[in-house]
Amino acid sequence: MQPRRARRWSAVVREVAVGGSDEEFGDFMRGRWPAMVRLAYALSGDAGHAEDIAQAAFARAYAAWGRVSRAGDPDAYVRRIVINENRKRFRKHRVPEDLHADLAGTELPGRPRVSQHGQQQGPEERQALLDALGRLGPRQRAVIVLRFWLDMSEAETARALNCSVGTVKSQASRALATLRQDTELVDGGFQ
Repeated sequence: MQPRRARRWSAVVREVAVGGSDEEFGDFMRGRWPAMVRLAYALSGDAGHAEDIAQAAFARAYAAWGRVSRAGDPDAYVRRIVINENRKRFRKHRVPEDLHADLAGTELPGRPRVSQHGQQQGPEERQALLDALGRLGPRQRAVIVLRFWLDMSEAETARALNCSVGTVKSQASRALATLRQDTELVDGGFQ
């Protein structure tokens, strides 16, 4: 009789610890996995790191699912974890970035890229844009990805990056100035 009671209690304890059903979290994860991997990919520039970052973010979200689901916007909560996991990668190892993956066939997050002439851009233009983003620092790249690919406001970006709106504005300004100087982007019609 003791083991049955222990099993029942462990299920109750797990339910309370997770703060909801495993199915609820599973549905959320299946629905948001592609978007979080794309975000992590845009931040890290490496498909393998992107999946590792997204997996770590969802593991942390699962451990705190009660708090996450009560927060009202679990998507923003997990997005913040993805950003922090990407930052953590640089804090721990001080790894220099080397973004050289073949991205020609990769679908980018957000809406399709359109040139200044109103034509949708192909894989070569996307590759040039991703190469240029790879030359930005991690913080500037995060600001550009959140502001312009995810269409977040300056205030939302500041909350996601845990910085001030002024920092978002200055980082975006510096990043855009750097991108404007990139000859590949100017020649490709991204002015």
